[in-house]
Amino acid sequence: MRDIHPYYPACTISCACGASYPTRSTRGDFTVDVCGACHPFYTGKQKLMDTAGRIDRFKRKFGDAAKAAPKPGKDPSKQGQKIAKKEKPEKAAKAASVPPAAEVKPTEG
Repeated sequence: MRDIHPYYPACTISCACGASYPTRSTRGDFTVDVCGACHPFYTGKQKLMDTAGRIDRFKRKFGDAAKAAPKPGKDPSKQGQKIAKKEKPEKAAKAASVPPAAEVKPTEG
């Protein structure tokens, strides 16, 4: 019978927060960015992940201009204003000229 199972030695997984977990792995020792001790889902705290400085680079490039920029194709002076629709005079005249419905008396039968 052949030995088909890989070598599975004891190893240590280290997190960026400082926690370490002993386990077994074919890969050996390695580090991770988040673990159960620091992941926002498990801790209930919000953590901002900045991979390779992307957030800082975005803020340097755009700053507060991303928030203050008006929507393209719209006049910034008219944003937030709604124009009230006016009822056409023809419809108002027709509604006033319609006589009320005649009362219908029930027939005895």
